[in-house]
Amino acid sequence: MNGRNQGKSRPGTRQRPARANAARAWLRSLAGRITLVTAAVAILAVLVTGSTAFPLIRSAAAEQARQQLARQADAFAAAPAASQALDLRERHLLGPDTYDISTITPAGALSGPAAQILTPGEAQQVLSGQKISLTLTRGGFQFLVEGRPLNKGGGIVLTRSLDEVNAASAQLLQRTVLALAAGLLIAVLAGTLLARRLSGPLVTTAAAARRMAAGERTVHLEPAGVSEVRAVGDAINTLENALLASESRQREFLLSISHEIRTPLTAMRGYAEALEDGLIPPEDTAGVGQTLSAETDRLDGFVRDLLALARLEADDFALDLRPVDVVTLLEQVQRAWQAAATQASVELTLQVPHQEAGEPLLVTTDPQRLRQIIDGLIGNALRITPPGQPLVIRAGLESTPPDPTTPGDRPGGTCGVVAIQVRDSGPGLTPEDAAVAFNRGALARRYTGQRPTGSGLGLSIAARLAQRMNLNLTVEPPDPTENGACFCIRLPRTPAPPSRRPAPDTGPSIIPGSVP
Repeated sequence: MNGRNQGKSRPGTRQRPARANAARAWLRSLAGRITLVTAAVAILAVLVTGSTAFPLIRSAAAEQARQQLARQADAFAAAPAASQALDLRERHLLGPDTYDISTITPAGALSGPAAQILTPGEAQQVLSGQKISLTLTRGGFQFLVEGRPLNKGGGIVLTRSLDEVNAASAQLLQRTVLALAAGLLIAVLAGTLLARRLSGPLVTTAAAARRMAAGERTVHLEPAGVSEVRAVGDAINTLENALLASESRQREFLLSISHEIRTPLTAMRGYAEALEDGLIPPEDTAGVGQTLSAETDRLDGFVRDLLALARLEADDFALDLRPVDVVTLLEQVQRAWQAAATQASVELTLQVPHQEAGEPLLVTTDPQRLRQIIDGLIGNALRITPPGQPLVIRAGLESTPPDPTTPGDRPGGTCGVVAIQVRDSGPGLTPEDAAVAFNRGALARRYTGQRPTGSGLGLSIAARLAQRMNLNLTVEPPDPTENGACFCIRLPRTPAPPSRRPAPDTGPSIIPGSVP
């Protein structure tokens, strides 16, 4: 019996933890917090109001009772016989009054309840013609005392228990407590409704965000609630659209890369199987080896492009900033690419306008990364330039208005901006092409089969690298007098120190695989 019961739990035992968890979840929610804050503020307001109102009510009741007792004492002193007759009539018709009447004889003898309250000295004040208005404590009880002298000698004393006054004000205090409790209840209910109204759109927004995190991409919110909550809803909708666009681009990119990678792999696999089966004649082995080597280089270019993109997205992307002589750097670039240009029958030229006073074109940047961008642009231009046409690398100074707050700026804007241009002699780019030139694979997809194309990553890598280096890489407007497309890198010029011309320490860094 006991063994059977050990594996069973009573329903109440299971419900208690569930209720406790639900209560904790509600307390952590926005609705719970707003409700609790509203209730706390309402309770604090009730406590402050009660602690202030209750003493004021008691004080006002006591003061009102004293004023009433004083008026009655004045009436008795002015017309003792008439006032006493009226008092007896009121007591007979309405019942005992709340005050007691005592008299003081001209000899100073007290009669009535006041004999237990007034001292002989206080009675003597009344006999001497003074009015008394006192609050006295006798035997643990408090009394209101009003004494008045009479014209024919002696005096009259009216007394009233302060406990009776407080008891009469207790009804008013009870009504005040009921009013405060009603106000507290209304405040809590209003806070609960407000919490639900405010948290409802947020709960809906959170649910939509969870659906998006789970992979759903058809989520659309109708913004509701206060302006801040509506802004969150609009942001969720914007994020959904951005995710859709980004995932669509990534999907197209992966499909394009998969297709591009599959082509060299298919060729390599085919030749490898032909070699394995002995279908390649000995005299064709060298040509097959060259084909396999070229396809391997092409596949290696794809892989390096993808790795370059991955490195550019890393958070620990480091830069080695130092003064760089642009002319010296471009001379190294020309020497590194001269052989490839000669093999493609392209005339590679470097144009550097004469600088005043022989000053170098200095910029402060990472020379290795800058060389990487230039190499990518030249590789792209070399692919698209027809044989026998020029490919121009140009460096010049673009003057800008001087900034008096920037050290090194001189009158006339001679510090300026250094512009590095790479211009090919290919078919050029339309304004629509220029708008998407740095998007991954945009031009490659647009011109596949029409002009030489690469993996579609080269310009995207150059643009992302320039962005990480805070450089300005642009597509220049077409020049009617020249053919081809022109890409330009702009960097702020660094003033040259006296008698120094640093040379960049860079080696060959060529990015294969770029788009037209």
